[in-house]
Amino acid sequence: MDKRRSPAETAHVINAGMERMMPILTPLGVVMGFLLPAFFINLRPLVPLLFGIMTLSGALKLRVREFGGTLKKPLGIALFFLTSHVLMPLAALIVSSVFFRADPDTVSGFILLYSVPTAVSGFIWVTIFRGDSALCLTLILLDTLLAPLVVPFTMSILMSSRVNLDMTGIGVSLVLMVVIPTIIGVAVNELSRGKVPAAACPYLNPVSKLCLILVIAANSSPVAPRVHFDDPHVWIVAALCIFLAALGYILSKLVSMTGRLKNEKQITLFFSVGLRNISAATTIAIEFFPPAAALPTVLGILFQQTMAAVMGRILLKKSDTIKPITTQEK
Repeated sequence: MDKRRSPAETAHVINAGMERMMPILTPLGVVMGFLLPAFFINLRPLVPLLFGIMTLSGALKLRVREFGGTLKKPLGIALFFLTSHVLMPLAALIVSSVFFRADPDTVSGFILLYSVPTAVSGFIWVTIFRGDSALCLTLILLDTLLAPLVVPFTMSILMSSRVNLDMTGIGVSLVLMVVIPTIIGVAVNELSRGKVPAAACPYLNPVSKLCLILVIAANSSPVAPRVHFDDPHVWIVAALCIFLAALGYILSKLVSMTGRLKNEKQITLFFSVGLRNISAATTIAIEFFPPAAALPTVLGILFQQTMAAVMGRILLKKSDTIKPITTQEK
């Protein structure tokens, strides 16, 4: 007689299946929002709550003690912030301005896409390619906590003279959706010595992925009526999303090699720079930016996970890979 799975084991199996399908599920959220905009737009008021659940689920896995050794050798952290929050926003501004010089709203969408913090999903790719897990967790935590300062500052420097932005609103939104759930998650993990995450994460992991799909669908729905796939503008935006995504991986590889980082740290920067919290970018774009600014963030969701796999195979050694283990995407 077969042994029955416990509820936690069943949730783990469901989560593992969802993680294998993330390159399909995240674009599916966009498709759902485009096909049923009248339905999913009703979920817009729930987006901050859904996003908070996603962030909390990822933060419950973070431990402060893993960051101590990394902070003693800050070169990798410095190179990450240089590449992720200086070089890539500038590249997004320059490249998008070439094609959309007369459309500052679309340009602002590309800059926003490369101003938001790194994605928690980077941890799975860093693990697959045998990168520095402690450095990856440190970058996720620092980048998330600094987001309410970094994102408004970047947008203000690069776009404030061209687009009227609510910097305070953007910062407050990031605090509520990202920073507070992160602090709560890390604190609960520390105070419970990992017991609460061990009990809750098997169930939160698949729930958070469902929340991700709903957030993507809800954020895509307001954009849907304005997107016409027979419009060359849409295809140019999509092509630039792919180009800038590839450029992010290439720049991170070059910068980390120039900094003579160890191979495992190079791998960590590779995925930490390349993967962004696009769900946060889309939520902010819909809430605080003109409609055209949301298009780069919505289309960016379609390619993010696929680009991680492709660029990893192209630019990283195959001998560095191991059998994938799974984690939460944000």
